[in-house]
Amino acid sequence: MSKQIRVALDAMGGDHAPEETVKGAVLAVAENQNVIVYLFGKEDALQAELDKYKDADRSRLIVKACSEVVAMAEKPIVAIRAKKDSSLVKALEFVRDGEADAFVSAGSTGAVLVGGQTIIGKIPGIKRAPLAPLIPTKRGVSLLIDCGANVDPKPEYLLSFAQMGTVYMERVLGKKHPKVAIVNIGAEEEKGNALVKETMPLLKAEKGLNFVGSIEARDIPEGKVDVILTDAFTGNVILKLYEGLATSLIGIVKKGLLSTIRSKIGAALALPALKKSLSDFDAAKYGGAPLLGLKGLVVKTHGSSKSVEVKNSILQCETFGREDVNGAIREKLGK
Repeated sequence: MSKQIRVALDAMGGDHAPEETVKGAVLAVAENQNVIVYLFGKEDALQAELDKYKDADRSRLIVKACSEVVAMAEKPIVAIRAKKDSSLVKALEFVRDGEADAFVSAGSTGAVLVGGQTIIGKIPGIKRAPLAPLIPTKRGVSLLIDCGANVDPKPEYLLSFAQMGTVYMERVLGKKHPKVAIVNIGAEEEKGNALVKETMPLLKAEKGLNFVGSIEARDIPEGKVDVILTDAFTGNVILKLYEGLATSLIGIVKKGLLSTIRSKIGAALALPALKKSLSDFDAAKYGGAPLLGLKGLVVKTHGSSKSVEVKNSILQCETFGREDVNGAIREKLGK
């Protein structure tokens, strides 16, 4: 039997909590026998949700009572300091104290970023921790780093992001010598803003980094590279546009297939293959975005996450822990 992974879930975080977060936890423990989930939140609400699942393995779904909730609109630093008995803070402290191996939340991104770095703390030698989601591409998945944590990074931060992203892709996805590219407005080296131009020489000079140059946004869905490097502002715009366009295209395809009797007949024949293809481009399939470079694993999933994405974010922690990504980052970049 593999090592069990203990996940501290902020069960009150997100637009659909606690119903969808609890359901996601139930699905996760049912799918993987090596996962234990500690559900942090208001006890009565969590127990009521768990009672809906009569066949759930309650020995691996453990409620940790908290009296407070960090709301999406609250100022992150103020909320972390003031709400010491919130599900978010208590779950992070559980990881910090070694009681759990990973933290998952669909709650306030700002609070997760602040809490992750102040409560759990960064690996010594890591100056900034980036959010790094896997995004679907024509050839599989790529790692987008950063997408929400460092809006105005320095060039040396982007270099460390590239190194951490390389470790992640090697350990979690089994990619040998993953290709790294920096987001730019053209392939030519003279193009780009000051950040790109100052970062480029650092990436080119770093031994052991398979840096292949610039990548334009239109080439990202093709999956030409494994690690896509950018600042958090640009990365978040790419991620949101990516998700919105995918949803729109799926809607357009479905509308077209159901527009006439002939197309409906064709849709019935094509539906199984179409569902498979569309599911490969569903971001929920890949879980949340890990906050890399911390002493413990912190995974931020979308605020609008339903149970499937919560489940996949929890299961993602098992892979991350099994491959000891944090240990590899500490060995490569830590002091």
